[in-house]
Amino acid sequence: MLKVEELTKRFHKKTILSDLSFNIDHGEIVGLVGENGAGKSTLLQILATTMKPTSGDILLDDLNYQRDKAKIRKEIGFVPQDIAVWEQLTVEENMVFFEKLSWKKKSNVQLKEICQDMKLDRWKDPVKKLSGGMKRKLNLAISLIHDPSLLLLDEPTVGIDLKSRKEIGAYLRKQATDYNKTIIYTSHDMDEIKELCDRVITIGEDSFYKNLLQEADKEVISF
Repeated sequence: MLKVEELTKRFHKKTILSDLSFNIDHGEIVGLVGENGAGKSTLLQILATTMKPTSGDILLDDLNYQRDKAKIRKEIGFVPQDIAVWEQLTVEENMVFFEKLSWKKKSNVQLKEICQDMKLDRWKDPVKKLSGGMKRKLNLAISLIHDPSLLLLDEPTVGIDLKSRKEIGAYLRKQATDYNKTIIYTSHDMDEIKELCDRVITIGEDSFYKNLLQEADKEVISF
């Protein structure tokens, strides 16, 4: 379980996040929505351990973010909005390169299976020849090399075709259901959020997202 208790983040005198408290169970996909500047990316960076909160506590199962940062980082897969892959290398070469940086080792067969499971079958093709959807799949595949228990996804389907979005969504649902992963997912596409996510966290004062999601009979946690 991911447990966030009274999390606050301030930059100088500006409060970005104020007293956030919520729990997310294993096997659950939780959406994170709000206007630009509401603090979604800040929250993801804190949960990814790349930014420290001003105050509050975070626990991942029995690991504390302050005391056990090295162990927690082994449990996190973070997919940024910007695609972070080597364009000149093939899909295979990208996966092998990032596997070398991973604390958990995988064979080429295992790496290829990760890609095939999300219907990324262009193993020998240079990334520069792939569609946007295929590049997004590769970005996600790289984050899964070390078998993280917590996946943090910052708009992982932005700018890609409907087919690729559906395939990525189906893959994430399988990761949650079959492998008990905890997934936090940001998107501005409310249809995607309503279809994929079990619950939704809204950040910011605007009630638009809260009202829209309640109409869709989604449990909403608002801050």
